[in-house]
Amino acid sequence: MINTRYLIALCFAAGIYTSCKNQQGNQNNNYSGWPAYAGSKEGLRYSSNDEITLNNVNKLKVMWTFSTGDKDTANLSQNQCNPIMVDGILYGTSPKLKLFALNAATGLQKWLFDPAKDDTTNNGDPMAYYKVSRGVIYWQNDDGEKRIFYSVGAKTWAIDAENGTPVRSFGKGGYLDLTKNLDRDTKSFVAGTTPGVVYKDVLIVGDRVSESADAAPGHVRAYDARTGKLKWIFHTIPHPGEVGYNTWKDTTAYKKFGGANNWAGMALDEKRGIVYIPTGSVGGDFYGGFRKGQNLFANSLLALDAATGKLKWYYQFVHHDLWDRDLPANPNLVTIVKDGKKIDAVTQITKHGYVFMFDRTNGKPIFPIVEKPVPTKALPGEEVWPTQPIPTMPQPFARQMFNPEDVTDRTPEVHREMLSKYNQVKNRIMFTPPSKEGGWIFPGFDGGGEWGGAAVDPESKVLYVNCSEMPWAQVMIDVPKTNTNDHSPQALGHVVYNTNCIGCHGAELKGNGASYPSLVNIGKKYTTDQVSGIIAAGRNMMPSFKQISPADKKNLLAFLLKIPETKAAKEVAKEPTGTRAASSEAEKKMIDEVPYAMNGYNRFLDKDGYPGIKPPWGTLNAVDLTSGKLLWKVPLGEYPELTKKGIPVTGTENYGGPVVTKGGLVFIAATKDEKIRAFDKRTGKVVWEANLPAAGYATPATYSIDGKQYVVIACGGGKIGSKSGDSYVCFGLTD
Repeated sequence: MINTRYLIALCFAAGIYTSCKNQQGNQNNNYSGWPAYAGSKEGLRYSSNDEITLNNVNKLKVMWTFSTGDKDTANLSQNQCNPIMVDGILYGTSPKLKLFALNAATGLQKWLFDPAKDDTTNNGDPMAYYKVSRGVIYWQNDDGEKRIFYSVGAKTWAIDAENGTPVRSFGKGGYLDLTKNLDRDTKSFVAGTTPGVVYKDVLIVGDRVSESADAAPGHVRAYDARTGKLKWIFHTIPHPGEVGYNTWKDTTAYKKFGGANNWAGMALDEKRGIVYIPTGSVGGDFYGGFRKGQNLFANSLLALDAATGKLKWYYQFVHHDLWDRDLPANPNLVTIVKDGKKIDAVTQITKHGYVFMFDRTNGKPIFPIVEKPVPTKALPGEEVWPTQPIPTMPQPFARQMFNPEDVTDRTPEVHREMLSKYNQVKNRIMFTPPSKEGGWIFPGFDGGGEWGGAAVDPESKVLYVNCSEMPWAQVMIDVPKTNTNDHSPQALGHVVYNTNCIGCHGAELKGNGASYPSLVNIGKKYTTDQVSGIIAAGRNMMPSFKQISPADKKNLLAFLLKIPETKAAKEVAKEPTGTRAASSEAEKKMIDEVPYAMNGYNRFLDKDGYPGIKPPWGTLNAVDLTSGKLLWKVPLGEYPELTKKGIPVTGTENYGGPVVTKGGLVFIAATKDEKIRAFDKRTGKVVWEANLPAAGYATPATYSIDGKQYVVIACGGGKIGSKSGDSYVCFGLTD
């Protein structure tokens, strides 16, 4: 057997010690780098660096900033990237998904790859790269070749990590097409957002798909990291003969339903060769009458053999989901001691504010989980699953009920107004089926726990997770019926709108806030070509609707832009013969299969834009994974104008995750007030904060070079009304 010290010496001599550790994982609990999304393949968001401590954190200064200068001046672009650091090089992405390599100590650019300039991807769409990427994957093969894998929409690129050029021998001239190899033809939206993992030479990827009834399937796929050839596929909507197939009453479900996708990231037990993959809900979020049954493997944690894709175990967190309760973040792998027994565990946070824990070898719950009866009275045609799983421990990190006494009392006037609005939504119990009377989704559709994920200290076994405590109203409506005898372009376009757009923008096109803008008089803001481009490419929260037929698209434009019938008819007439039939098919689908829609994503906000619930509105929480106890909960974020009025710090809605360090700190940005903060990990006390050029809706990265620790955050803004940014800011201690 080779001597370990000799192996390390060889790695140092070759100048690749960091990479050697990356390939071996963290078997020696060395977390001094940041070689993977969330810091490690275990998904811990933990750093063993302790150069920055409680005693000196207040001396942090900006070391460098870096910008590609490609933010959207209309404040619609974002940057949610958690960059990685390997061998002193920082890799990350810009708002337009340019991939860059920097000297991680100085911020000086080494190279830049712009996918818009590559001959194989340039489609002339100026908005095609206002997409979201939350990180990249580093891989080094036995020959010393180094690659970065990252996604731009439906393409997952292999880029030479040394020079930033595509690896043309990989996939289709340098990339994978995520719309292919799904074992089913689809024209629906598919895109990569959160990176997957590499196990040996197996690249495992998930994807984002639309949430409508015609969503693409969210099957998990693995490719040869050298060649890009498909190695295995796991059907998250099972095919005949596969485990879970009988949980669908419709025996042809695998042929037509989509979703159940991994959009939130993964965790890898490299020693055992097991990858842990959380999934989302089935397409058609809020009405499931056409997808009756338990709906495996939606809303589930999958434990798969990383080399073969074979299922080892699974657990479903929400049965027959009607509330968009996707699993929002990658799991965390940690070892705990319970009842005197050492257990290798996997933890999973949820949107409804729970932490579930399992033995990662067999899926056995660490703490008991109870299947609790839930309300079952539902819309006609719906079949609600009668129970939902609730963990007895750990304690939830979010409030679980929104009652009348919880309505904001910021001022007496605001309280009266919001209490009146509160009483218009009738149902208050979690997991109440969607209804026309309405129900409170609390924590809201965005959590609770979200894609920023949780950080876990492997030494103390404490989990740190940020949380938004924002109520959202879920009110269902009948999908508006249009005059089936009216075949004018505007009338047919109204059908297309009701089928594809009503859930976000509402029956009256008024939308709700920055994420779901009003479409009323949209023609005064955008040209026909610009609206057409947004429909085709998507934009931020909105996915691409390129699957809409050319005729349907023309009709939709006629409806949205109020194009006169004669002009619209001439445009539609230019389309190939037979495409008009797609409108009647969309209408049939709407009437026969999707009779109800949610009337928009409605945050419960007062007239001044503040949450209509008593604070805290955003929190940072510490959970002891050994005892299951919630150790502390503190507000995260601030509205300075309210603080000046004497109102205690409220917290804000937040996006992005925390990082915990051996130095005793939790670093997190995520807040609407455009700050990054450090908290004492023992007490939750804020010990440092700094202003950012734009909100840091991302997870920081921290690493050490030559004994000096750095903290880097992407400042992309662009969400919930924040201004957009395009810079990375690096903090450190001066000499």
